[in-house]
Amino acid sequence: MFTINIYVKFALIAVGFILGILLIAMYGFWYGFPFLLMGILMLASYLMLGTIQSAGKFVELGDFDAADQRLNLTATPKLLYVTNRAVYYIMKGSIAAGKNDSKVAEEYFQTALSIKLPSDDEKAMVLLQLANLNANKQKWTQARNYYKEAKKLKVTQQQIKDQIAMFDRALGNQGQMKAARSMGKGGYGMMQRSGKRRRPKGR
Repeated sequence: MFTINIYVKFALIAVGFILGILLIAMYGFWYGFPFLLMGILMLASYLMLGTIQSAGKFVELGDFDAADQRLNLTATPKLLYVTNRAVYYIMKGSIAAGKNDSKVAEEYFQTALSIKLPSDDEKAMVLLQLANLNANKQKWTQARNYYKEAKKLKVTQQQIKDQIAMFDRALGNQGQMKAARSMGKGGYGMMQRSGKRRRPKGR
């Protein structure tokens, strides 16, 4: 898959606008238009696609701090293409969960739920993360509610099905909920596999 490094993209945006404007001012519109158009297209790509794909590569390598830093280069998440916007908040929530920052993680996951997620797989994964976060805080009613919502969905990925089954067993014995806590970090893998097949190209 062809991608452009995000820093190269930033450079192309700057060069496109600066050189385009200079050439238009010095020689006329058509001399600078190709560069200006390049800058506009690179800017539109950055605003709509963000840095999801490159952050996902760091997730695959297990470098979650680098993934978070790359996600932070997405200046305006609200302008992202809807699928990328949902994946952005899932990734931010998963990273926060991996750092045991449950409050921030829950906020990101709730935001992801408010967006049209790509499929029931992503929605189930987010609901399981929320169930796990609430179970860790001994909020069993909320945890069960999220789990029940996830169980109703048409999940196709076996790993997420396994997580649902594991949570079902854990709920049967609340003392075994420590076994479900691995789902916080497991969400990275689920998010990566479920999100990347629908993610548009771009960096």
